[in-house]
Amino acid sequence: MSAREYGAALTTDTAEVLKRHLLQHIRQGQLQEDLCFALWRPSSGGARTTAIIYQMVEPEAGERELHGGASFHPTYLQRVIGMAMEAGAGIAFLHCHFTPGWHDMSDPDIAAEQRLAPRVLAATGLPIVGLTMGTDGALSARFWIRIAPKQYERNWASCVRMVGDGFDVTFADALIAVPRPKEELLRTYSAWGEAKQSQIARLHCGVVGAGSIGALVAEALARMGAQRVTLIDHDRVERHNLDRLVHATTADIGERKVDVTARALRLHATADDFCANPVPYKVTQETGYRAALDCDVLFSCVDRPWPRQVLNVIANSHLVPVVDGGIRIAVTPRDTLKSADWRAHAVMPGRPCLECLGQFDPAHVSVEREGLLDDPTYLQGLPREHFARRNENVFAFAMSAAGMIVNQFLSLVIQPSGVLNSGGTIYHFVTATLDKEPRQACKVDCAYQAEIAMGDLFPYSVVAPDGVTEIDEELCR
Repeated sequence: MSAREYGAALTTDTAEVLKRHLLQHIRQGQLQEDLCFALWRPSSGGARTTAIIYQMVEPEAGERELHGGASFHPTYLQRVIGMAMEAGAGIAFLHCHFTPGWHDMSDPDIAAEQRLAPRVLAATGLPIVGLTMGTDGALSARFWIRIAPKQYERNWASCVRMVGDGFDVTFADALIAVPRPKEELLRTYSAWGEAKQSQIARLHCGVVGAGSIGALVAEALARMGAQRVTLIDHDRVERHNLDRLVHATTADIGERKVDVTARALRLHATADDFCANPVPYKVTQETGYRAALDCDVLFSCVDRPWPRQVLNVIANSHLVPVVDGGIRIAVTPRDTLKSADWRAHAVMPGRPCLECLGQFDPAHVSVEREGLLDDPTYLQGLPREHFARRNENVFAFAMSAAGMIVNQFLSLVIQPSGVLNSGGTIYHFVTATLDKEPRQACKVDCAYQAEIAMGDLFPYSVVAPDGVTEIDEELCR
């Protein structure tokens, strides 16, 4: 098998279209399989390639035969190949089975997909992706990779995630094993049950920003049994961080924040074979960006507009949910506290994006891309209340914000009492009041809504090469 990881993702809307077609006969009580083709776009992480399934191509009359099993006519494949070539997309082949959950392949299934592999690769330049749907809508997926002339190897996707109205992930147990119950997690299991805890444990979680909030979020994940946590941050520990950076001591000054946090997580983690992966790059740099695409869910613990824009692209175009949050503090001219507010929300298709939530301003992104937010002369000329000069924070506020972010994540995964979207929350410290974010949608002209499920085909680059901290925006379009 290839050392590279593979995955698949689709919106819940696309998943529902596929379910209606593939399971239509089973839901009518018939022992009748069905099939279809779909189009996919690649999402290329540093270690994992994910197929973003974005459009079902429904068979037309006379293009398939149903005989208990199902088969397709060459005209169907020819039509799909034409569509894929025109769109620059890959081709997925889907069929259903008669039982729920993740499914292996029968010999006829293997033979059918192996026959498709060379023709699809020759036409599209991308491997055929096969998927099998269970009666509960769960999907298993595999990539057929060419390893030699006329030889194609099946590479199973470790998981398939469905993102949108809800969030659900099907795992390949052979690749990401079901965690064993442990005494250390007894109270955690008792809170939401074995099935949900298994899902939390097996999600690859990425924490972007290993500062005061991010380090606490990462600690919570390690304590709750997460098996794999990636930490993305280029920054180093400084003395002024020590009043709020949970794991840092004076001995750590000058070290990478991701390294300090990773060492602590390895000591505190409750999962077997826990992996903390420190990535000492910005998410706005190529390596940090690709590491983020390897994750199943991301935590946005950043305080600048450019990384939030990047995470907005990842949430919508690459279908990786982003749980975002932060703190805003205002002081009086006499340096006393005027206000302190913190908020948290989950961002993905079907929910308002970070720009529409007001979490970043495109104008500020341009300023940061030009490197001005790191220019002391530029910063000195800004009003005191400007976001780039607001750097007040305290440990107590960071704990509260981190707790809200973790709770948003738990709500996303656990879906308690069947609630798929509990909405974002905003806490006001001065009045000790908690508000719900308005259940709004993105603006009518939101550019990110037009780019959902685009994957690598998102129309312009949002990151800089490694070693570059700013980019010329015009060169990226």
